[in-house]
Amino acid sequence: MLSPQEIYPPEYRFISRKYYIPDNTLKHVYPTRLFDILISLAVLICFAPFLLLIAVLIKATSKGPVVFAQKRVGRNGIDFVFYKFRTMYVNNNDKNFLTIGLKDSRITPIGNFLRRTKLDELPQLVNVLKNEMSIVGPRPEVRKFVNLYTPAQKLVLQQKPGITDYASIEFVNESELLAKQRDPEAYYIKKIMPRKIMLNSKYAHNKTLRNYFAIIFKTFFCVIG
Repeated sequence: MLSPQEIYPPEYRFISRKYYIPDNTLKHVYPTRLFDILISLAVLICFAPFLLLIAVLIKATSKGPVVFAQKRVGRNGIDFVFYKFRTMYVNNNDKNFLTIGLKDSRITPIGNFLRRTKLDELPQLVNVLKNEMSIVGPRPEVRKFVNLYTPAQKLVLQQKPGITDYASIEFVNESELLAKQRDPEAYYIKKIMPRKIMLNSKYAHNKTLRNYFAIIFKTFFCVIG
């Protein structure tokens, strides 16, 4: 197994003396899967009329499907189909996987609202029910960025990806941050991506039911705040 010194560079060691531990070595595994299912079903059922309204608005304001499906890299490096409400115009030839600010010309009018409120993420509850994701876990990346991971960084792929985590909270305004950079993709790869991977270890080390709900509540208040 790689040593901690090989996993994270010195500038990322100040948060904790603990480092990433693969899920299969954790001594305490809490029943987060049960809560993943219960919360996902509750939200999808209780908010079905609201989800239908979002779908109608997406169809009424731009051409294309309601749900955007894209391959992302999941646990153990296996690709899966990731769902979001569509927030961009279709037939877009721009292959940039990053959204640069809320004024990105590729984003539809309703898409701006969905992204700002994170409501575009709700279809991922279906991914959670399919056991491809958890509600809490590292955000799944596209293969393009995963291919840039170092061997040590690829340890993050031992965790099940999630809808939110500590990195999602810290980088809640990621698109606005990228909009300020001369080369957004280079900044993401060199600055944001390593930081996200480091933060993923924080939850992996403390995968308790308390932290699971703490991250969910922090995400909620971060979005509405």
